[in-house]
Amino acid sequence: QVQLVESGGGWVQVGGSLRLSCAASGRTFSRRAMAWFRQAPGKEREFLAIISASGPSTTYADPVKGRFTISRDNAKNTVYLQMNSLKPEDAAVYYCAARPPNSFCSGYGCSGLTGYDAWGQGTQVTISS
Repeated sequence: QVQLVESGGGWVQVGGSLRLSCAASGRTFSRRAMAWFRQAPGKEREFLAIISASGPSTTYADPVKGRFTISRDNAKNTVYLQMNSLKPEDAAVYYCAARPPNSFCSGYGCSGLTGYDAWGQGTQVTISS
């Protein structure tokens, strides 16, 4: 099993930037695709982005495409989410999630919560205008 710990959340003004980090424990990180989700109050958890196990392949949800960038450093067992041009609607708790080792998904198939076997505790992002 892998344990995930997010960090980097906080307060930011509209138009600002934040970089979230997700540190993973265990030996399987480099074989797991990693994703970021978010959940705003009263809303369902929303898929944002996923990166393949080796890193070259990424997929983004439309609301964040062109503003957010997912990346990973397998030597550090860490996945990142760079968030730019933040909007009020980006305020949420942000979660990283891991797919089972060597599993595959593409497009809409990556957005379902049940495809992930490990979740972090979340980090709050607050947007001030």
